[in-house]
Amino acid sequence: MAGTAAVHGTPGDGIPEDDTRDDGGLRARWLRTLGAVRDSDTPDPAPYAENLLTRWSEPRRSYHTTDHLLAVLEHIDTLAPHADDPEAVRLAAWFHDAVYRPERSENEERSAVLAVRALTEAGVRAGVTEEVARLVRLTVTHDPAPGDHNGEVLCDADLAILAAEPETYAAYTRAVREEYSFVPDDAFRAGRAAVLRQLLDLERLFRTPHGAAAWEERARANLAAELETLGN
Repeated sequence: MAGTAAVHGTPGDGIPEDDTRDDGGLRARWLRTLGAVRDSDTPDPAPYAENLLTRWSEPRRSYHTTDHLLAVLEHIDTLAPHADDPEAVRLAAWFHDAVYRPERSENEERSAVLAVRALTEAGVRAGVTEEVARLVRLTVTHDPAPGDHNGEVLCDADLAILAAEPETYAAYTRAVREEYSFVPDDAFRAGRAAVLRQLLDLERLFRTPHGAAAWEERARANLAAELETLGN
């Protein structure tokens, strides 16, 4: 299976196939999650983990790295009781930034297409695969519909960095700036400020009970502080 398109990507993805860095037991997490959503032990799940970890370790990434992936998965662990299908949400986390080029706007769609190809090939049940792709596409807006518990968990987990302690939040903003180093300073500040205002204008940043209680207030304080810094 290691030679298939779904495992190793398609021409133009720019994926170095010899980079298999891992952090925090990610491979073991992948094996547990994949094993829970398919009815067979074949094909070998390991090459899929290697490909995904290679993608998450691309040199162009500063924030959207394996550290981010692990953080999202850990937040999903916390929020899992709220989800209708925690394993589908975990798989969506693995794929949600699997294709990531900050200069392009179709990353989520390409990531969703990759998820369908890879999970179908890996023998994941069709309903789970469809839900994973839907959740990956949802990260374009981070705006799940009322009652979309899976979407609420994934979006809250992905946005939890906004509620980090100030030093960690500052490191996050520096990493995001590095990923957009090709954008001139003035244009970046204007674009980033617009994103922050959109977030602050939302009635709720977090939709799960835990997210609303534990993260909302601190996230809004971080966003407001960053927006003031950009204005200065």
